[in-house]
Amino acid sequence: MTAKILVLAGRRSAALDPLAKAAGVTHKCLVPVRGEAMVGRVLRTAADAWPDAELFLSVDDFSAVAEEPTVAHLHAAGRLTPIEARFHIVDSVVEASRITGFPLVITTADNVLMTADALHRLAAEGDKKEADAIVVMAEKQDILAAHPDGQRRFYEMKGGGYSNCNLFWLGSEAALKATESFREGGQFAKHPSRIVKAFGILNLIRFRFGLTTLEGIFRHISRRFGVRVRPMVVTDGRLAIDVDNERTHRVAEEILARQG
Repeated sequence: MTAKILVLAGRRSAALDPLAKAAGVTHKCLVPVRGEAMVGRVLRTAADAWPDAELFLSVDDFSAVAEEPTVAHLHAAGRLTPIEARFHIVDSVVEASRITGFPLVITTADNVLMTADALHRLAAEGDKKEADAIVVMAEKQDILAAHPDGQRRFYEMKGGGYSNCNLFWLGSEAALKATESFREGGQFAKHPSRIVKAFGILNLIRFRFGLTTLEGIFRHISRRFGVRVRPMVVTDGRLAIDVDNERTHRVAEEILARQG
């Protein structure tokens, strides 16, 4: 089956993102990292992972990014389909899924440290048919080993801390129920109150006090939404470092510089 990959590049608000403002661009996804726009780097990684992959870009104004070299090349080659983003990330995913179909790999345009290996592993995990939705996670120790400033907040569970990698797999339309947990914007480690709206008060208690394992939390989430949501834990801590601010922009550039 041909891989389908959706890259989310919509703006969270009408206000100009601080990184975009500093870089003199209209969209955060156009901020350069090591001389290449973030959206171009992510799409290039996805395109290289599967020569026949169907790529989709969710963005509020495609004309704003259409001239980025990788975007332009993939679009001209018929490999990239633009989809108009919605205000909420959940609505963007739902709208896009009507065009993309399933199964679907989802990532974000600021996920510049994403690798082809991670994409292949996620797709292979989905092919096992053991979950309706998969969330890629990395352990605290591996993230800090990748860079000591890579993350500053973690989901502290029984057995260790974790962070998500902005990399997801949805197996069918039923899995869209699980995306509702991100309607408040995600970033639950930064905004614990969002856990209540997304997962309920009991899961907030479990999150805050480390009362269950990562697998246990996902079992509770699965029951709440009525779909099988599973974590896929990777050992590559780089995958949990996306570009959200000046610090993580610097971190991403340092990691990519080391890679050559």
